[in-house]
Amino acid sequence: MSEQASLFRRIVTPVASSRPGGWLYVNVFPYIDRPLMKLTGGRISTGGRGLVGTLRVTGARSGIERQTPLAYTRDGETILLVASRGGDVKHPAWYRNLLANPEVGFSIDGEERLYTAREAEGAERERAWRLVNRTYAGFANYQKRAGRLIPVMVLEPR
Repeated sequence: MSEQASLFRRIVTPVASSRPGGWLYVNVFPYIDRPLMKLTGGRISTGGRGLVGTLRVTGARSGIERQTPLAYTRDGETILLVASRGGDVKHPAWYRNLLANPEVGFSIDGEERLYTAREAEGAERERAWRLVNRTYAGFANYQKRAGRLIPVMVLEPR
């Protein structure tokens, strides 16, 4: 990670992991990220560079395709997503959509690949949790606030 990226994350992490920051990243920034990421080929988001990708999944109830900018962690060929909703007590809608429709697309830097999603459990979840917290340390704060076990979703290449 470059010195500039490291400085950005040191500044952004405490703000984003706070209750107001979490609210912004759930309720405001996705509406900025969608056009910003489209404009920059997926390279730049409100979370900086190399941290946010776009999940494409079919809605569980609506059947409508949804695109959601999300922080991600690479684990070899798999992608890890954290269903934190900024530390909210409720699961995010995209999590319910993944459970209902696990065949998804995920774009990084504007390049989409196809994946099958599943929830990490047991020792796999513990290992994944450590990995995602290395990418974004704010997940630990979200877990303290959530009052629920925050799911980690594993996207495996199809």
